[in-house]
Amino acid sequence: MSHIISDIWSQIQCSLFPRLECAFEQPLSEGYKRVVSTLEVLQIEKHVWPGYRQMRGRPMLSRGGIARAFLAKATLGFPTTKRLRETLLDDVVLRRICGFERRQDVPSEATLSRAFGEFARTGLGQRVHSAVTAKHTEGKVVIDVCRDSTEIEAREKPAKKAPKEPKAQQKRGRKGKNDPPREKTRLEKQREQTPEEALAELPTACDYGVKKDTHGHRHYWVGFKLHIDWSGSGYPLAAVLTSASVHDSQVAIPMSKSLARWLTAFYEVMDSAYDADQILEAVTEVGHEPIVASHPRRTTAQPFDPATEERYKVRTAAERGNARLKDEFGYRHLRVRGAPKVLQHLMFGMLALSADVLLKMAIPSA
Repeated sequence: MSHIISDIWSQIQCSLFPRLECAFEQPLSEGYKRVVSTLEVLQIEKHVWPGYRQMRGRPMLSRGGIARAFLAKATLGFPTTKRLRETLLDDVVLRRICGFERRQDVPSEATLSRAFGEFARTGLGQRVHSAVTAKHTEGKVVIDVCRDSTEIEAREKPAKKAPKEPKAQQKRGRKGKNDPPREKTRLEKQREQTPEEALAELPTACDYGVKKDTHGHRHYWVGFKLHIDWSGSGYPLAAVLTSASVHDSQVAIPMSKSLARWLTAFYEVMDSAYDADQILEAVTEVGHEPIVASHPRRTTAQPFDPATEERYKVRTAAERGNARLKDEFGYRHLRVRGAPKVLQHLMFGMLALSADVLLKMAIPSA
């Protein structure tokens, strides 16, 4: 992975930066250097449907340039699309970096919104992230996979839940031969399902969520929850968006199965929210070693041995990654509604973080 990014970084630093600075007749700021590096690593325009192939209607503006602009927005931490457009209009450097030569080439806010909706419907963010991750992990081994979720606050009303159907009252005492079988729990069903089937059953509508922090205090929010698998180096390997009310444990089995299809890993490190027998067995079945903190409900839980306790410390990579997504890459500036658009907004931030992590792995520290 590192040698590929090192080659890209050498080309950017030795060739692209000097040419850009010569064209603009001024040195690039550090922020714009990060944008250029991110765009070169991800090359998002290669995954966008080009507008010139359309057969009917008014010709569309270049979706490649718009995709680059939204990626620049996530990299620079702009809170709104309006702020992005104003900067594109006023700043010739950013405008040309994104692919708009003239001021009148910058799309209107309505066009930017329509293009964003197209990106969300076609899953642009997921496709680009999958391609970049597959490219830079092919033939590699990831020692630790750290799984955790983070709350995503949304500016929309929680969806109304359908009333629960009343359960048939079960008789007391020992189960008879002719009694109907007990209904399986979601984790038991997921053991037999494919990852796609299991994830399709999870709700994705906006609703209420609650989570305990490290001090045991409850935190409530309205919105969604993003479940992320991180490498020990802080690279996001995969992500799943669900409703805020979905418990962390409900996503662990399909994520573990899906991860094992394309990645070789040794350990899956998780906190006590994932401490369930079905999860531990599923992780073991795919060939990974589960390292999960014991839940307080386990009265017979054994403490980690010194080696496992040291290995468990790598889970802080997930906490640091979640914090960076919120503080640096726009996760606190969610302005869209609906799960597809929300996921697209989050994926732009995750793509920017992915490029940042890859570049830091390739650039030697001073």
